[in-house]
Amino acid sequence: MNVLQIDSSILGEHSVSRTLSAAIVARLRETTPGLALTYRDVASHPLPQFTGALAGALAVPPEQRSAELRRDAALLVTVLEEVLAADLIVIGAPMYNFGLPSQLKAWLDALAVPGKTFRYTASGPEGLLGGKRAIIASSRGGFYGADTPRAPFEHQESHLVSFLNFVGITDIEVVRAEGVNLGPEVKQRELQRALQQAAELKAA
Repeated sequence: MNVLQIDSSILGEHSVSRTLSAAIVARLRETTPGLALTYRDVASHPLPQFTGALAGALAVPPEQRSAELRRDAALLVTVLEEVLAADLIVIGAPMYNFGLPSQLKAWLDALAVPGKTFRYTASGPEGLLGGKRAIIASSRGGFYGADTPRAPFEHQESHLVSFLNFVGITDIEVVRAEGVNLGPEVKQRELQRALQQAAELKAA
């Protein structure tokens, strides 16, 4: 069983999403003998942003690229290969300004590769990553559930789930801690609830 863990919070050891993603992986290790883990921190080691130059470089042979573009293109290939090789992906996804961290968005951009993760058909796009499982370690400063007044501002989990569905990943679970910026008591309560959810996850 190959597990890929992605962290994207800029808060380091103070990050709630990192705490949750670590707890999820710990649970998977307990329940899955022989688990192989690949780890990528897109906050401390950001991926290159897509530019016109990088998009053009990906369309030509490596020898026609500058040294910088060869390095960036090779990194994007590695990121894609990590996802293709994974059976289960754990994604640490905090909410920043109602959406995903830009570092995590850059990771998603690296995965949107026609012929690798999706393809166009006569009936529309088809995801090619079916059979993989994803667990999202989500953290939010406030409460943004469907039954809250802030629901229209939620573009974090919905963005991530929509993208995963687009590339064919439909087996998705969300371990969520909300309200973590609403005071220490609320943070502790919600974090403990989410950690309990992580501790009860099914085997990989």
